[in-house]
Amino acid sequence: MEDVFNSKEAQNYIDRINKLSPETNRMWGTMTVDQMLAHCNVTYEMVYEPQKHKAPGGIAKFILKNFVKSKVVGEKSYSQNSPTAPQFKINGDQDFELEKKRLIGFIQKTQQLGREAFDGKESFSFGKLKAQEWNNMFSKHLNHHLEQFGV
Repeated sequence: MEDVFNSKEAQNYIDRINKLSPETNRMWGTMTVDQMLAHCNVTYEMVYEPQKHKAPGGIAKFILKNFVKSKVVGEKSYSQNSPTAPQFKINGDQDFELEKKRLIGFIQKTQQLGREAFDGKESFSFGKLKAQEWNNMFSKHLNHHLEQFGV
């Protein structure tokens, strides 16, 4: 699994994102490329702009921590057409260039803050995570969707 905290590997994600265009077609799933970029931004918004999203309540957080967390922060890749949590569903057209710019900025910010900033950091849905769990979550989500669009 790539290390999102490593500058070369973070740049690899950026290079892949820069290969996308508004006309890039998906290989599976239902999202358009602009929706996919906005969807990937949600993960980072929950870290850097949490006010944009409603935090899960006690019961939901219990379920997320005990039944979903291992799938999200573990090292096993997501399968094609995996279910999408409601807060990650993007409807309607999105501004491709804006969403692309935002995603690249989030990747750069995460890399620059570094592993130490994420070790023990509280997750929106899963409680405190180790830096490697944050890495796995960011990395496999990006890989899944960049592969979805052939880059």
